[in-house]
Amino acid sequence: MKHQPFERAAIVGASGGIGRALCRALAERGTKVWALSRSPTTDRTAGIDPLPFDLGDEKSIALAAEAMQASPPQLVLVCTGALTLADGTGPERSYRQLDGAAMAEAFRINTIGPALVAKHMLPLLPRDERAVFGALSARVGSISDNRLGGWHSYRASKAALNMLVRNFAIELARTHRQASVVALHPGTVDTGLSEPFQANLPPGQLTTPAEAARHLLDVVYGLTPADSGKAFDWQGEEIPS
Repeated sequence: MKHQPFERAAIVGASGGIGRALCRALAERGTKVWALSRSPTTDRTAGIDPLPFDLGDEKSIALAAEAMQASPPQLVLVCTGALTLADGTGPERSYRQLDGAAMAEAFRINTIGPALVAKHMLPLLPRDERAVFGALSARVGSISDNRLGGWHSYRASKAALNMLVRNFAIELARTHRQASVVALHPGTVDTGLSEPFQANLPPGQLTTPAEAARHLLDVVYGLTPADSGKAFDWQGEEIPS
């Protein structure tokens, strides 16, 4: 069942490829969009209001949430994440490549950052109407679906994010009976995150940010409270934990 578009939404990580595309897609559907990003390049078009924030600065997250209190979002999508770190460190192919500092940075970006966003954004969601909090995760964060190994820090940080999504869903259900908290796998999207790993992709597997945004919103608009705490791919299929 597809629901009506949300009146208000917050996109966290709005300057990235998927985040920017989601802002545009939502605005085209008539949704007022809070676009949270550290970069000033976020679109300043009708229906999209930029809001400064830094994933690594909890105070900035709290200030962004405070700025939205008068017109709180019914939909919050966290579109942050990193596969290759800023210093060029890529995902490990072997446990011999593990580095504590790199692992900590992967968890800071992929797990701790979204968790702190949830800490300050979940209280904004309306209690008496449908609401969704979604965080971009990855299929490789599934423990039972892991057949290849490797990519240790990325896989572990996304698995931890999926666990937090489940925890938040259980807690939020006590006060927000119409809300859904989910992890979302956008597929392989033509963004900076996937660029170093696109060479060997089979034809048709790589999608544009605009296509990914459309697919993700189709999934979001079909969610019900019974889906809360689960992970879904861009086709709306549940990903095993």
